Amino acid sequence: MNTVGTPLLWGVFFVVVVIMLAIDLLLQGKTMTLKRAACWSVVWVSLSLLFNAAFWWYLATTQGRAVADPQALAFLTGYLIEKALAVDNVFVWLMLFGYFAIPAQLQRRVLVYGVLGAIVLRTLMIFGGSWLVTRFDWLLYIFGAFLLFTGIKMAWSKEDDAALDQKPLVRWLRGHLRMTGEIHGERFFVRQNGVLFATPLILVLILVEFSDVIFAVDSIPAIFAVTTDPFIVLTSNLFAILGLRAMYFMLAGVAERFSLLKYGLALILVFIGAKMLIVDIIHIPVAISLGVVASILAATLLINAWVNQRKGG
Repeated sequence: MNTVGTPLLWGVFFVVVVIMLAIDLLLQGKTMTLKRAACWSVVWVSLSLLFNAAFWWYLATTQGRAVADPQALAFLTGYLIEKALAVDNVFVWLMLFGYFAIPAQLQRRVLVYGVLGAIVLRTLMIFGGSWLVTRFDWLLYIFGAFLLFTGIKMAWSKEDDAALDQKPLVRWLRGHLRMTGEIHGERFFVRQNGVLFATPLILVLILVEFSDVIFAVDSIPAIFAVTTDPFIVLTSNLFAILGLRAMYFMLAGVAERFSLLKYGLALILVFIGAKMLIVDIIHIPVAISLGVVASILAATLLINAWVNQRKGG
């Protein structure tokens, strides 16, 4: 696999991720107010941009700006795409926690395990995907068609949390796990009368991890539309999800005010899918892709704000 990632870059990235995870775990027991969540979201985004600046500087001094500029731009584009798609994942988590009535102090515990699982899962998926794309480049066309279909489906689909109990995975888990009817604090399993029972908290954790699998299937191919370099794909992806816990608590109280966001995300997926399908006919530079994605997000948020203002008035 061709990559700009040197042992030094991989080592620095690994150290930064470990430090960020340690900080996030230390925050687990603290009350995450809206103000605190917003501040930490700014911190995570700033650290990601700082890493990209250091990444650019390293490439510029070792390989020249001809290499550094497009690679740093690819990281920024991949990060923005992943961050945008992660918002939809957060909305699914909100629905899950609301449906199962999980209190806020227990949500933090589930999200920590959820993010750790997502890091391991996405690392495996990205290296596996990079290996496959390197050997079978026609897979990019399949990714493109899949993203195009997913974008159209996202625009037309409706989430119905009332039907969550009828989902095949939920029904299978309830049918194969001895489960208590109530939550037992932070415990995923409890023993009653000598018999081991699962609590609803483990069910929610499984659903959180499963939802991340579903979103990873969308988001990882989307970054492959920007670059197939495993270092950039992995770093932009992981930096985007490391701040998910803070983003969740920041959006928890205002999720209903972003009702139109899914249409913007759907349009982004359609654009990226189309870009992958026509790559041999029309090559769209990374800078233009970044501009299109940023413009779609900005326009969606502005329209959403205007609609909310009209409703409030």
